[in-house]
Order: sequence, then structure tokens, then C-alpha cells
Amino acid sequence: MDGPDLTDRTVLVTGSARGVGRELLLAAADRGARVAVHYHTSADAARDVAELAAERGAPATTTVQGDVTDPESVDGMFAAVESDLGPVDSLVNNVGDFAPVHWAELDVDTWRRVVDTNLTGTYLCSRRALPGMRERGFGRIVNIGYASAEKGLVDPVNFPYFAAKAGVLMFTRMLAADTQDDGITVNAVSPYVVENSAEFPDELPRGRPASFDDVARPVLFFLARETEYLSGENVEVDGGWLPEDV
Repeated sequence: MDGPDLTDRTVLVTGSARGVGRELLLAAADRGARVAVHYHTSADAARDVAELAAERGAPATTTVQGDVTDPESVDGMFAAVESDLGPVDSLVNNVGDFAPVHWAELDVDTWRRVVDTNLTGTYLCSRRALPGMRERGFGRIVNIGYASAEKGLVDPVNFPYFAAKAGVLMFTRMLAADTQDDGITVNAVSPYVVENSAEFPDELPRGRPASFDDVARPVLFFLARETEYLSGENVEVDGGWLPEDV
């Protein structure tokens, strides 16, 4: 897979011990970036990813623990990355839990967990990264959304996830407007069903889920230094999917 040269860049991918986040971090490592593997509870998996990233070309790696929903934890997480790798100039906000149950069956704690990991975490990590990016006059933020956000999908199952991802898209555009004179771009990449999904619908666009490479390509594109005039954009990685009830 082709992609930009990320040499001399420090890339932090939240939730990169497993799943899509892991593959996005390894894609950055393949292109010469210093990479920070973030985890909340999966310490062993994070260390394995850091070792693999080094084998695949990352000149420096670190693992960092943190709860993206807690401001103090986020601050400590970034401070650790800055100490080990230098300032974070590229942030991929990937963390986001979901709850595939009817909204009426949700308890408040589950609602808060889903909204906080997806939306509050994106806000807190971006807020912590921005001052340094502004000071240096360069930064790239890519937020991982969901392909329903612009398609008007109405579904009472997994509702807090859909609501939070719609918020992520609005936050992306607001932050892009607020940073347009700072050398920073803020964009979103929104998959539908990815190859590691727990369940697949009966019918999929193009007969398959999105591969990790399908998701990584637009993320890498937005991380490129040359992609300086595109900000506030959202790329839907969904094979042309359109919900039946739209």
C-alpha cells in the first residue's frame, strides 16, 4: 500500500493495541513515523504492537496507558509520549466503545461510557494536542467516525454510538474552522463494517467488509504534510452503502 513519508513525525493513535487502531499505527510505522501505542487495559497487546512497529520501520516506539475520558489521564498520556518521542504532531482519535442494544434498555452508565469514549475522548485528546501544534505551526488530527453520520440513519439499537459519532463529525468541522490559520488540519474517516467487526450484516456493499487497508489509506492521506488544504472533510469508507430506511 502506498502512502506518505512520515519520517520525523510523531504519531499517536488512541486505542492502538488492538483492531483498527493497531493497523493504523502499524501503517504509520511502515512509513517511518515514531509511534505511540495507546492502551487502556491491554498492556501486553500494546507491547507486542510496539515491538512489531519497530520491526516494520518505526525509528522509535513507546507504549502509553491512559483513560481518554479523564482529563488528568489524557494530560499524563501526552506528557509520557512527549518525554519518550517528542511532541505529538499527528493524532488519530480512534477509541470508541459501542453498545448494540435498544436505547430503552440502556443504563445511564453505559450511555455515558459510549458517548464519553467516542466524543469526549476525541475532544480531550484534541484539546491536549492543539497548543503544541499551534506553537509549531503544524499538526494533523484524524478522527474515526462511522458511516451513518451523514446518511440520516435512524436506529434505536446502538443509538448512543450513532449520536456520539455524529458529534465527532460536527466537532471535526468546528475544529477545522478554528485551526485554519494555524497549519493544522482536522479531518474524519468513517468506516461502515470493517473486517474485524464482531457481526456482519446479511448484505455488504461490494460483497465484503472494508479491509484494514481500506481504512488506512484515507487516514494516511490526511496525515500527509502535503494534504494541507483539505480540512473539515469526512471520507466514508463504506463501499457505497446506503441504509434501507434513509
